[in-house]
Amino acid sequence: MELSFVGLLRAFWVATILPILIASMPSSRLSSFHGAVMGFAKRGKIMQSPSSKFTVPQKFFCHFYVFAVVWTTILLLPTWIYAYRMVPVEQEYRVWSYVFLLLLMEIQVCRRAFESFYVFKYSPSARLHILGYLIGIL
Repeated sequence: MELSFVGLLRAFWVATILPILIASMPSSRLSSFHGAVMGFAKRGKIMQSPSSKFTVPQKFFCHFYVFAVVWTTILLLPTWIYAYRMVPVEQEYRVWSYVFLLLLMEIQVCRRAFESFYVFKYSPSARLHILGYLIGIL
């Protein structure tokens, strides 16, 4: 059985989202699991000192948006060139809708990057859990 990139990406998303969905279930039997998942999600004022050693400054949010701008641009440009030059007529609407969606995403991540650099003023004590940071980058 050959593993494709799309298959691996789907497996990653399921493995990432499934614990959150399970922890969101209102069951007393899942309270310890809920506490463990919430421990990874804590940031800022609600983070307790034992878990604060696995944190990064909250101003590292800038990395998410720099990475997103680069990645979205890498996806947008070849898709746009393909849509403009090589798309078959029967696929034209579909490909241009992808270009439009990628363009909207590019605008969104550029806006968030601008806000992150020039609008938000993160407190020096504001922290983000390292696992949340790494998952966000992936």
